[in-house]
Amino acid sequence: MQLTDEQKQKVTGWVAEGLKLSDIQTRVADEFGARLTYMDVRLLVDDLKVMPKDPEPPKPPAATAESVVAGEPAAAPGESLISPDDAAAPTGGKVSLTVDTLAKPGTIVSGKATFSDGKKAAWYLDQMGRLGVAPEEQGYRPPAGDVEEFQMLLDRELQKLGY
Repeated sequence: MQLTDEQKQKVTGWVAEGLKLSDIQTRVADEFGARLTYMDVRLLVDDLKVMPKDPEPPKPPAATAESVVAGEPAAAPGESLISPDDAAAPTGGKVSLTVDTLAKPGTIVSGKATFSDGKKAAWYLDQMGRLGVAPEEQGYRPPAGDVEEFQMLLDRELQKLGY
Protein backbone atom coordinates (compact mmCIF):
# COMPACT_ATOMS: atom_id res chain seq x y z
CA MET A 1 0.00 0.00 0.00
CA GLN A 2 1.19 3.48 -0.83
CA LEU A 3 0.71 6.16 1.80
CA THR A 4 -0.22 9.70 0.88
CA ASP A 5 2.10 12.59 1.75
CA GLU A 6 -0.22 13.55 4.62
CA GLN A 7 -0.08 10.01 6.02
CA LYS A 8 3.71 9.96 5.69
CA GLN A 9 3.88 13.22 7.66
CA LYS A 10 1.77 11.63 10.41
CA VAL A 11 4.09 8.64 10.55
CA THR A 12 7.09 11.00 10.73
CA GLY A 13 5.38 12.78 13.63
CA TRP A 14 4.80 9.49 15.45
CA VAL A 15 8.47 8.61 15.10
CA ALA A 16 9.39 12.07 16.43
CA GLU A 17 7.10 11.46 19.43
CA GLY A 18 9.17 8.39 20.24
CA LEU A 19 6.67 5.68 19.35
CA LYS A 20 8.07 2.21 18.81
CA LEU A 21 7.75 0.57 15.41
CA SER A 22 5.14 -1.86 16.74
CA ASP A 23 3.08 1.09 18.00
CA ILE A 24 3.37 2.78 14.60
CA GLN A 25 2.26 -0.48 12.96
CA THR A 26 -0.85 -0.50 15.15
CA ARG A 27 -1.63 3.16 14.47
CA VAL A 28 -1.27 2.71 10.70
CA ALA A 29 -3.77 -0.13 10.90
CA ASP A 30 -6.18 1.82 13.13
CA GLU A 31 -6.03 5.22 11.42
CA PHE A 32 -5.26 4.36 7.79
CA GLY A 33 -6.85 0.91 7.58
CA ALA A 34 -3.62 -0.52 6.20
CA ARG A 35 -2.23 -3.80 7.48
CA LEU A 36 1.57 -3.56 7.34
CA THR A 37 4.04 -6.10 8.57
CA TYR A 38 6.66 -5.04 11.06
CA MET A 39 9.26 -5.19 8.26
CA ASP A 40 7.05 -2.96 6.08
CA VAL A 41 6.97 -0.38 8.89
CA ARG A 42 10.75 -0.58 9.26
CA LEU A 43 11.19 0.02 5.53
CA LEU A 44 8.64 2.85 5.59
CA VAL A 45 10.49 4.61 8.42
CA ASP A 46 13.77 4.08 6.55
CA ASP A 47 12.25 5.54 3.35
CA LEU A 48 11.06 8.58 5.31
CA LYS A 49 14.68 9.12 6.47
CA VAL A 50 13.72 9.29 10.13
CA MET A 51 15.35 7.43 12.99
CA PRO A 52 13.27 6.02 15.85
CA LYS A 53 14.44 7.20 19.24
CA ASP A 54 15.83 4.73 21.75
CA PRO A 55 13.81 4.87 24.95
CA GLU A 56 15.67 6.35 27.90
CA PRO A 57 16.62 3.60 30.32
CA PRO A 58 15.08 4.03 33.75
CA LYS A 59 17.50 5.39 36.32
CA PRO A 60 18.01 2.99 39.23
CA PRO A 61 17.49 4.40 42.72
CA ALA A 62 20.69 5.35 44.50
CA ALA A 63 22.01 2.79 46.97
CA THR A 64 21.96 3.89 50.55
CA ALA A 65 23.96 2.67 53.48
CA GLU A 66 20.71 1.60 55.16
CA SER A 67 19.73 -0.67 52.26
CA VAL A 68 23.10 -2.40 52.38
CA VAL A 69 22.95 -2.78 56.16
CA ALA A 70 19.39 -4.09 56.02
CA GLY A 71 20.55 -6.86 53.71
CA GLU A 72 18.73 -5.60 50.64
CA PRO A 73 20.63 -5.68 47.36
CA ALA A 74 22.20 -2.29 46.80
CA ALA A 75 22.41 -2.61 43.03
CA ALA A 76 21.14 -4.89 40.32
CA PRO A 77 23.59 -7.36 38.76
CA GLY A 78 25.93 -5.58 36.38
CA GLU A 79 25.40 -2.19 38.02
CA SER A 80 28.15 -0.43 39.86
CA LEU A 81 27.89 0.24 43.56
CA ILE A 82 30.45 3.02 43.17
CA SER A 83 29.54 6.53 42.14
CA PRO A 84 32.05 8.38 39.95
CA ASP A 85 33.08 10.42 43.03
CA ASP A 86 33.74 7.26 45.04
CA ALA A 87 35.71 5.73 42.18
CA ALA A 88 38.20 8.59 42.35
CA ALA A 89 38.68 8.18 46.10
CA PRO A 90 41.86 6.37 47.10
CA THR A 91 41.51 2.96 48.69
CA GLY A 92 43.32 1.63 51.73
CA GLY A 93 46.01 0.09 49.53
CA LYS A 94 45.63 -3.41 50.97
CA VAL A 95 44.65 -4.96 47.65
CA SER A 96 46.37 -4.33 44.32
CA LEU A 97 45.02 -5.19 40.92
CA THR A 98 46.55 -5.30 37.45
CA VAL A 99 44.94 -5.78 34.05
CA ASP A 100 46.66 -7.93 31.43
CA THR A 101 47.53 -6.06 28.24
CA LEU A 102 46.48 -9.16 26.31
CA ALA A 103 43.46 -10.98 27.73
CA LYS A 104 43.73 -14.72 28.27
CA PRO A 105 42.05 -16.87 25.60
CA GLY A 106 38.33 -17.26 26.20
CA THR A 107 38.08 -14.07 28.26
CA ILE A 108 37.13 -10.49 27.59
CA VAL A 109 39.58 -9.08 30.14
CA SER A 110 41.92 -10.67 32.68
CA GLY A 111 44.56 -9.75 35.22
CA LYS A 112 46.11 -10.44 38.59
CA ALA A 113 45.29 -9.39 42.16
CA THR A 114 47.37 -9.33 45.32
CA PHE A 115 45.45 -9.36 48.60
CA SER A 116 46.37 -7.82 51.96
CA ASP A 117 47.89 -11.06 53.22
CA GLY A 118 50.26 -11.20 50.23
CA LYS A 119 48.41 -14.05 48.49
CA LYS A 120 47.91 -13.72 44.73
CA ALA A 121 45.14 -14.73 42.36
CA ALA A 122 44.38 -14.44 38.67
CA TRP A 123 41.01 -12.99 37.71
CA TYR A 124 39.04 -12.81 34.45
CA LEU A 125 35.71 -11.87 32.90
CA ASP A 126 34.47 -14.40 30.36
CA GLN A 127 32.34 -13.67 27.28
CA MET A 128 29.19 -14.14 29.36
CA GLY A 129 30.28 -11.41 31.79
CA ARG A 130 30.99 -13.87 34.61
CA LEU A 131 33.84 -13.06 36.98
CA GLY A 132 36.29 -15.81 37.78
CA VAL A 133 39.06 -15.74 40.38
CA ALA A 134 41.76 -18.42 40.46
CA PRO A 135 44.03 -18.20 43.52
CA GLU A 136 47.61 -19.46 43.23
CA GLU A 137 47.15 -21.42 46.47
CA GLN A 138 44.56 -24.20 46.23
CA GLY A 139 41.48 -23.47 48.41
CA TYR A 140 42.58 -19.93 49.34
CA ARG A 141 39.84 -17.46 50.28
CA PRO A 142 40.75 -13.79 50.70
CA PRO A 143 39.62 -11.87 53.80
CA ALA A 144 36.10 -10.41 53.50
CA GLY A 145 37.30 -6.78 53.46
CA ASP A 146 39.70 -7.62 50.65
CA VAL A 147 36.89 -9.01 48.51
CA GLU A 148 34.98 -5.73 48.71
CA GLU A 149 38.10 -3.70 47.94
CA PHE A 150 38.93 -6.05 45.03
CA GLN A 151 35.45 -5.51 43.60
CA MET A 152 35.79 -1.72 43.86
CA LEU A 153 39.23 -1.76 42.22
CA LEU A 154 38.01 -4.07 39.48
CA ASP A 155 34.96 -1.90 38.86
CA ARG A 156 37.18 1.19 38.57
CA GLU A 157 39.58 -0.52 36.15
CA LEU A 158 36.72 -1.84 34.00
CA GLN A 159 35.19 1.65 33.84
CA LYS A 160 38.55 3.01 32.62
CA LEU A 161 38.54 0.34 29.90
CA GLY A 162 34.95 1.13 28.91
CA TYR A 163 33.32 -2.09 30.18
